[in-house]
Amino acid sequence: MRILVVGSGGREHALVWKLSQSPKAEAVFCAPGNGGISSIAPCVDVSPSDTAGLLSLARRERIDLAVVGPESALAAGIVDTFEAAGIPIFGPCKAASRIETSKVFAKKLMEKHAIPTAPFAVFEAFDAAFAHIEGMAPPYVVKADGLCAGKGAYVVTTPEEGERALRELFIDRVHGQAGDRVIVEDFLPGIEASYLAFADGVSMVPMPASQDHKALLDNDRGPNTGGMGAYCPVPFLGPEMAGRIDTEIMRRTVEALKEEGIPYRGVLYGGLMLGPAGPSVLEFNARFGDPETQPILFRMKSDLLPVVAACAEGNLARAGCTEWKEGVAVCVVLASGGYPDRPETGKLIKGLSELEGQKDVLVFHAGTRRTGKDYYTSGGRVLGVTAMGGTYAEAIERAYGAVSCIEFEGMQYRRDIGRKALQSP
Repeated sequence: MRILVVGSGGREHALVWKLSQSPKAEAVFCAPGNGGISSIAPCVDVSPSDTAGLLSLARRERIDLAVVGPESALAAGIVDTFEAAGIPIFGPCKAASRIETSKVFAKKLMEKHAIPTAPFAVFEAFDAAFAHIEGMAPPYVVKADGLCAGKGAYVVTTPEEGERALRELFIDRVHGQAGDRVIVEDFLPGIEASYLAFADGVSMVPMPASQDHKALLDNDRGPNTGGMGAYCPVPFLGPEMAGRIDTEIMRRTVEALKEEGIPYRGVLYGGLMLGPAGPSVLEFNARFGDPETQPILFRMKSDLLPVVAACAEGNLARAGCTEWKEGVAVCVVLASGGYPDRPETGKLIKGLSELEGQKDVLVFHAGTRRTGKDYYTSGGRVLGVTAMGGTYAEAIERAYGAVSCIEFEGMQYRRDIGRKALQSP
């Protein structure tokens, strides 16, 4: 098969790396890709939101299957475009991807189909939203309806923070049209986890649970980012909880979308809160997570290609069983100075050659470009240093040992990725 991976981040590097290992993969292309991806697959400079350009590329390279990474491509309707042209593609159609692109759509779907989530209210104007929060005692959560690159949710702990959040969304328009509608919902206590599943429109197959670290700084301080690291699996999510998530959330959501006439094919990502009453949905994403994909795929033992191909054709059972390696995978994101607001770019990255060929360490590139044999920073999140170990402590030590080999001006990273797993009872 000739495969096209759409996107340019660490998630896409992991997808290209894993798909390239399949004996059924004749060639793997990436658009637009990055410096690290260019060392293992041809990269073509086409934007993920340029559906016409991507279709032209797919036809030119005789692509048998496209695999979509970022939500921007899904929101642009790439799946609908490719399916209309008769090219198989892995990812939900534009209507189904509203599970991520519209939080209002997702919350109303969950309310209608009894999928556990926090009680909520929807507002389209500042005055009505402000009148509502005046009657609420913090903490609560304010969310923009649309895509905000992971920065559209505000956990409110004081009345002043609530008013400020609403002003930023409705009046200052910090997220533009994404803030035309706003959700105010109850705060859910508990432990967060990322739960991803392959879906074919009718059924679903779960992946091992992971945990993302959104905040920039240690101990979950500082501004939210696209994700500063992740690990897989999570020790506090056992078989009983996984069973409840599969039944009450993931399978029920796939069935709900089918009932609504929009079968969901691709990866369904549940951002969950595991609380005293059980699992609840904080949000859904319509694609592989980043950086969760890096440790998840590093642990995947079976071939990824038959699974994504089967999902695309609506017959997941044909793919057979997915198998996972024993042990733990940890991914530590190395970010540019100034990230997330004003990332510095163009910095030479040193030390990557020291990690080449290591069995249990792999560096996934995100914001990099390659010039000759050298790599330079080209974005906010630069690298995802990923390591495997037999225990959480071993995987963490191995990941941070690899981090110590890498250097670029302004490099910043969290030093507590995976610590919550060590503290788990």
